[in-house]
Amino acid sequence: MLAALADGSSTIHGYSSGADCAATLACLAGLGVRIRQTADQVTIEGRGLRGFARPAGPLDALNSGTTMRLLSGILAAHEFRTVIGGDASLSRRPMRRVIDPLTRMGATITSNDGRPPLTIDGGRLRGIRYSADVPSAQVKSAVLLAGLQADDVTTVIERTPTRDHTERALQLFGVDLTLTGNAITIQSGQRLKPANLTIPGDISSATFWIALAAATPGGSVEIDGVGLNPTRTAFLDIVRRAGATVDVLRDDSSPEPIGCVHVSHGALRSFAIDPLEVPAVIDEIPALAALGARLPSGASMVVRGAAELRVKESDRIRCLAQGLQSLGGVVDEFADGFIVQARPLSGGTADAAGDHRIAMALAIAASGAAEPSTIVGASAVSVSYPGFFEELARLTSTGGGR
Repeated sequence: MLAALADGSSTIHGYSSGADCAATLACLAGLGVRIRQTADQVTIEGRGLRGFARPAGPLDALNSGTTMRLLSGILAAHEFRTVIGGDASLSRRPMRRVIDPLTRMGATITSNDGRPPLTIDGGRLRGIRYSADVPSAQVKSAVLLAGLQADDVTTVIERTPTRDHTERALQLFGVDLTLTGNAITIQSGQRLKPANLTIPGDISSATFWIALAAATPGGSVEIDGVGLNPTRTAFLDIVRRAGATVDVLRDDSSPEPIGCVHVSHGALRSFAIDPLEVPAVIDEIPALAALGARLPSGASMVVRGAAELRVKESDRIRCLAQGLQSLGGVVDEFADGFIVQARPLSGGTADAAGDHRIAMALAIAASGAAEPSTIVGASAVSVSYPGFFEELARLTSTGGGR
């Protein structure tokens, strides 16, 4: 998206083959952005600030909430009407948290009772000072992208720090930000410079292999070239707390830290995720739940303060509980979390509810079950990790890997 706003041509190496990223490219193409893609390399011909073209029809974000929320921030400053929708899962997700600040800035946005599709009538925006009630990197990013195209300055206040990929990427494209304590301020009208960049491996996808190695007696895995942004690695401390051995070699010389993670099985024990930790590990909780289900009998894993999980691609609290129970696990739900009481898993048929992270989490749990298991809706992994099951087969057949 930033490359599409830049003045010139940008090349992105290591671009994901997942459906969410493909949805982003399709939406940008619908807005007049010229895109060339070969394998995992994408070249974007930028159209400059407020340079998108009026789309010929509705844009389809498919399953990608990130695409919808961030693109809404950009489109809020374009003086035409855009309709952006998605699949059945995305159409159930709350969007009021991004509609409200963008409306305050001057856009007109209508929705289906706060849910997609969104109809955005963009126009001249004014800068605001915004503090979100619920920590959200997506909402923060939408407001910053709108602020880049607004009059005056925009400041986002974070009560709890969230992942900072957008801030780092803005600076990579030549935008100056002021970072003061928990406040991020952006001055409007800054032109973006094109960039040639490489995307590190996705740490959230790597979490499933880390959980697999940690849970498997004698297991170990080494993951190279993975992103190690400090706002994304808090879950490694939780894995250590659960008793696994975790070693990290990190290179901070690039805009996004990158490196190698080595994880080995250890003397596993009960662990808990504190409410204050949740914002930093919200996407990793399904993988951690799979680890929790494979702890020694009598141990437990507890999550509280994670009500946000109920409004992801699925109700992840309920779907994790029901899925692990179907595999022979014992899980009790709370309004804002759950507790897994570990015991040997028997295997069975579990429903991923069309959620990519639930499908991967259930697969990691099922790989430790006594009998074969079936994951219904497993094709959802294509959203973020199309090759997941091939890699799972490789790693489990060799008892570890790289």
